[in-house]
Amino acid sequence: MPEGTRSFVYVGARTTKERNARGDGLNVYAMDNATGAWQHIQLLGDLVNPSFLAFDRTRRFLYTVHGDLSDITAMAIDPASGKLTVINRQSTEGKNPVHLAIDPSNRFVVVANHITSTLALLPRNEDGSLGAVIDLVKLEGKIGPHRVEQPFAKPHQVEFDPSGAFIVVPDKGLDLVFTYRIDGEKGKLVLATKPVPTREGAGPRHVAFHPGGRFAYVVNELDSSVTAYHFDAATGALAPFQIVSAVPDTYAGNSRAAEITVSADGRFVYASNRGDDSIAAFAIEPASGRLSPIGWTPSGGKTPRFFALASSDEFLFAANEDTDTIKLFKRDGASGRLVATEQAVQVGSPVCILFR
Repeated sequence: MPEGTRSFVYVGARTTKERNARGDGLNVYAMDNATGAWQHIQLLGDLVNPSFLAFDRTRRFLYTVHGDLSDITAMAIDPASGKLTVINRQSTEGKNPVHLAIDPSNRFVVVANHITSTLALLPRNEDGSLGAVIDLVKLEGKIGPHRVEQPFAKPHQVEFDPSGAFIVVPDKGLDLVFTYRIDGEKGKLVLATKPVPTREGAGPRHVAFHPGGRFAYVVNELDSSVTAYHFDAATGALAPFQIVSAVPDTYAGNSRAAEITVSADGRFVYASNRGDDSIAAFAIEPASGRLSPIGWTPSGGKTPRFFALASSDEFLFAANEDTDTIKLFKRDGASGRLVATEQAVQVGSPVCILFR
């Protein structure tokens, strides 16, 4: 987050009838860093399902995958206005790319193709453009027991650890968490260590690292839980040591967990629940990394698929996909608790928020 009075915000949204979506593309806003208020400055309306966004390592370029399609788009960022200009588009050689990440050398982009069970590696050029896929790895293993959601491998995220040496890949279909690394000389994705199983039917979806690098926290979509892991920064190995519910024990309905993040100070974990429609908050015990629930805050709408912390973690923005709102919460840095505000931005089917 740059110092100054404002930041730029990039919001991806679902746009297609197949998703019953009401989004209109990729929207750009200017945010007042003091109040959290947003002002709309650009719409890229010709982008279909811009469903996850990521900056390159210089933060001069923005990339988006197109949900339910097979493509990734590269864009240049005007540093003064925050506006975007499309550079080029490449195939991910897979179906429904759902997540992407840029490696520390800024030479490669990794993409998770959710429906075709693959990880794609694309080269990134100095001008921000993308080359064609140079490696495509298929994830394999025994599928989970859920008859609908686990018919095959479903990688849902590609997340670099704090050192940038490893890529952790939660796979919702196999109930496994994989760890890969990039062989830069050969331009290949290499399995770094044996994948770690979760509970059957858990459906691991996203991972967030503690800033110290010793702990990782995975949100499990299908059983609405969070698993805490020890992370070995030398080998990329994960070792689970705790599982907690992502929903309160008073909630007896159906729910699917979605997003997870760790506060910059490493003291709190947050996770979102679609069904309970809440943001869960957990305190991290510094020495052990164990989680203790603080409480659950209503997300201010339906289906909080995504949320993000902003402005030095003072604010949390929850993207409520099915009520077309991004709701602003203030975060108490001492207690970790969230307080709802009256502020909300109207955005059709929002699914990703990125701050610059």
